[in-house]
Amino acid sequence: MPEQLHARVEACYQQAETFFNQRFERPQVSFKLRGQKAGVAHLNQNLLRFNPKLYQENREHFLKQTVAHEVAHLVAHQMFGGHIRPHGEEWQLIMRGVYELTPDRCHTYEIARRQVTRYIYRCQCVEQDFPFTAQRHALVRKGRRYFCRSCRATLVFSGQQRLE
Repeated sequence: MPEQLHARVEACYQQAETFFNQRFERPQVSFKLRGQKAGVAHLNQNLLRFNPKLYQENREHFLKQTVAHEVAHLVAHQMFGGHIRPHGEEWQLIMRGVYELTPDRCHTYEIARRQVTRYIYRCQCVEQDFPFTAQRHALVRKGRRYFCRSCRATLVFSGQQRLE
C-alpha cells in the first residue's frame, strides 16, 4: 500500500522542483492518521500523515488530489515561509500551477462512523437516562461521582449498555 503513495509524494516534489527550479527537502511520511481527515501536513516537522483507511477506500482520487494537497502545504511553507494562510493564494498557486489540480480545501470521501458503547446511568427521576462514554464510566468505577441536576441524586450505573 505505501509504495504507491510514497511514489506519488516523490512525483509531486519532482514537479514542484521543476516548476520552481529549486530543491525541496523531502518529508517523513506516516500512515498514522484516523478519523475524518484524509491527510495532514505538519509544517514545522516536515511531516505528512495520511489516513490509511480513506486511502484504501478512495485510492485513485486520494493519490491524485489528497497527496498533492498535502505536499502543496509543505512546498508553500518552504517557498513562502510560515506566515501564509493554509489555503491561501500561495497554496492555491501550487495546486493550480504546479499540479494542475483544483485547489479543494476538503475531501468528500464517505466516512463510516464507528459505533461507540454508551453506559446507561440513572438517578431517582422517572424515565431519565444518562448515557456515559467509556472514559466517564471508567472514572465512576475509580470513585468519581456524578449527580443529576434535577433531583441531585448520585447517578448509578443501570447495568445496561447501548451501541450508538
